Amino acid sequence: MIFLRNLVDRIRKPFEVGQKFEKFAPAVNAFDTLLFVPNHTTKSGAHIRDAVDLKRTMVTVIIALLPALFYGIYNTGFQHYIQLGEKFSFLDAFIHGTWKIVPMIIVSYVVGLTIEFGFAIYRGHEVNEGYLVTGLLIPMIMPVDIPLWMVALSVAFAVFIAKEAFGGTGMNILNPALTARAFAFFAYPTYMSGNKVWVSEASNIDSISGETILGSLAAGNEINYSFSEMFNGSIPGSIAETSTFWIIIGGLILIFTGVGSWRIIIGGLIGASITAILFNFWGINELMSFSWINHLAVGGFAFGIIFMATDPVSAAQTYSGKWIYGILVGVFCILIRVFNPAYPEGVMLAILLMNVFAPTIDHYIVEKNIKKRKKRWQLSNLKNS
Repeated sequence: MIFLRNLVDRIRKPFEVGQKFEKFAPAVNAFDTLLFVPNHTTKSGAHIRDAVDLKRTMVTVIIALLPALFYGIYNTGFQHYIQLGEKFSFLDAFIHGTWKIVPMIIVSYVVGLTIEFGFAIYRGHEVNEGYLVTGLLIPMIMPVDIPLWMVALSVAFAVFIAKEAFGGTGMNILNPALTARAFAFFAYPTYMSGNKVWVSEASNIDSISGETILGSLAAGNEINYSFSEMFNGSIPGSIAETSTFWIIIGGLILIFTGVGSWRIIIGGLIGASITAILFNFWGINELMSFSWINHLAVGGFAFGIIFMATDPVSAAQTYSGKWIYGILVGVFCILIRVFNPAYPEGVMLAILLMNVFAPTIDHYIVEKNIKKRKKRWQLSNLKNS
């Protein structure tokens, strides 16, 4: 490690203050802090020393995403081969999935980080760490056969509009990954919905049956999947959103490391469960009659509530606010699914909607706490006088 540290220091010299390439220092500093914990500390004011910085937090989220990603890679190959009716092995499915998904991840990181580096150099600040996670999330929530140029455009839109327009990481009010998906959904709807976008190379298969469960229910059709298949994830869907089991494993990593908010996750489960149960009693269409537990296991709900709704920047910040925010995400997700068949997934719009209202929720929670403390202070003064 000493050799690597010395090598990076030698590379940094032409980019230091007063040197020829000083303007491009943020790019080199980003590479440095990716390998090593920053060696600068707070010089004034009260502070706590901690070896965990924002990059390490982002790496923790990436580790939590890997179980769902690896299963998504396998399931991409699995769905492809069962549609063809060919015999295949686990390795065959995994190789096919890797061949389809890795290019999407590469495009996402190349386009996104290029824009991030450009803004950092232009504004003269360090490269923001947030895209380490966003760059992986975007391809994970896309259909497998979406053209790479659409992924690139979606990434560029998300970074420009959802992040940099607001000042970069920490200032955005919308989740960038979901903004990218929303852009692709409304700009290229035929590539984001239907029964041929969820299975790799489905356009070459005549008898395709790759519609998602929620899409089938929205069209009034019956489904032939068991709860076990829904929970394990051997169903068509976005790349890494199908397996609730592996998503939960990632969620437990976030909770036990303190990175993800368990209040938002539990709140989302409560809100979605209660709303779906009430609709089960009503049951006038297929989506209303769909069991409440199935609603939690299919679509992007589990992935969205664990990895999207818990975004520390665009979510509510107060403890009480997180409960309210999570519950409302769950409620609106089921409402959108049931009442608007054009958007059967629901969770994307629910989270983006609550992203907008998160600051308002926190505002009223803070105001309520201030009034409560003022009242307590006044009562204390009356008792003492």
